[in-house]
Amino acid sequence: MRGFMGAHAPRAFGRGAAVVCAALLASPALAERVPSVYGADAPQLAALGPDRVGYRTLTLVEHDQPDVLAYDSASGRVPQRDRTLVIDLWYPALASASAPHVVYRAAFPSEPPAPPAPFTIPGIAVRDAKFAGHDRPLVIVSHGYSNQPVAMSWITENLASKGYVVAAIRHEDPPITDKAKFVGPLVRRPLDIAFVAAALQRDLAAKHWIDPRRTALLGYSMGGYGVLTAAGATLDPHSPVIRAVPGGALAPYLRGGPRAAALDVAHLRAVVAISPAGGSPWNVWGAAGLAGIDVPLLLINGDQDRTVGYTEAARAFFDEAVHARRYLLTFREGGHDIGLDPTPPQMRNSLWNEGWFQDPVWSTERVNAINAHFITAFLDRYVKGDASREAYLDLPVVESDRGVWPASVPGGYDAYSPGSGGVTVWKGFRRPYAIGLEWRSAAPQPR
Repeated sequence: MRGFMGAHAPRAFGRGAAVVCAALLASPALAERVPSVYGADAPQLAALGPDRVGYRTLTLVEHDQPDVLAYDSASGRVPQRDRTLVIDLWYPALASASAPHVVYRAAFPSEPPAPPAPFTIPGIAVRDAKFAGHDRPLVIVSHGYSNQPVAMSWITENLASKGYVVAAIRHEDPPITDKAKFVGPLVRRPLDIAFVAAALQRDLAAKHWIDPRRTALLGYSMGGYGVLTAAGATLDPHSPVIRAVPGGALAPYLRGGPRAAALDVAHLRAVVAISPAGGSPWNVWGAAGLAGIDVPLLLINGDQDRTVGYTEAARAFFDEAVHARRYLLTFREGGHDIGLDPTPPQMRNSLWNEGWFQDPVWSTERVNAINAHFITAFLDRYVKGDASREAYLDLPVVESDRGVWPASVPGGYDAYSPGSGGVTVWKGFRRPYAIGLEWRSAAPQPR
């Protein structure tokens, strides 16, 4: 609900994975559904991959960073300080089937004056398990305003089971209820993302954990703004939001500035932005800034997003990112809250707390399964180079409801659509469940 500025602001299961899931479902301690494991209605590519999943944290330090929240109005100066970032890391692992699975813990701001609300989420990962394989692709994840990475385990664990190393940044935002501090996340998001990408491309490549030439970014809400900016969308110095940054702290990072290279992510292959912030009325990139993105782009949004908008956000970004191969998945009647895990039991005691996780119309489990399917197809295609995934992205009809399955084509009630042979139901969707969605794609224009 409050992924950007708040509810009240303007507007092929592998054998290993199967064993893991069976153990989870049989465990009385984990009767609550694990977010990264989807139900029978899920599209085909949402299923876990063949790898077991490890989880650990690491700490990085960014030196000499502008601390805009410590701006001194008397001197007009923004102090420079070292910034410490904790990274949650999910990865393919070697782990025993009997090893205990992690239970994630976090807290989100409650409605004032209540204190932050703590919660737990069950996972499939094994803490500090030994890394499996070598030269894996890297995905950097940026969460929404006042969120925590563990609340996106629906996709972080899922991708790790498919061979990706997933590094999610704890941005340590100020409480979203303190809107006077909004400028902090605005400045930090893209800088944190670019710094972490460079650091992990160096450090994890030295261990042969990752292939730094295969890097992707994934962000939700404020994180969506961050990954788009780090991917090449150029900030507009005339934007009212950018101009409001105290002490001109972002000026050195704008195009042509002495520190503009700090926003570059090397070897970037693909970008996913869910409910991305940055559109009207903030207009952080101006009229042409998104034309700076030239890597494949997947945008995901609900068309009733009342936090960051739709027509002025993802729908507009799709039209403006003209130099990228791009896709737009739209949840009809969906809102902003389509980027987190299903509501933990501890967060069901108030609408404010539950609203972080639950869309008013769409089931979170259903949203996450659909998103995991398309994110898998997209990253496999453009990061791993798996051309077979193209068929899941080159869909025959824009509106999922208009897909047909002729009676002459075999297929049971729960069959996955082949997306061919006269069947225009979206490929990989269960026969009755491709409804309520839109999918657009566009080829890049030459520069």
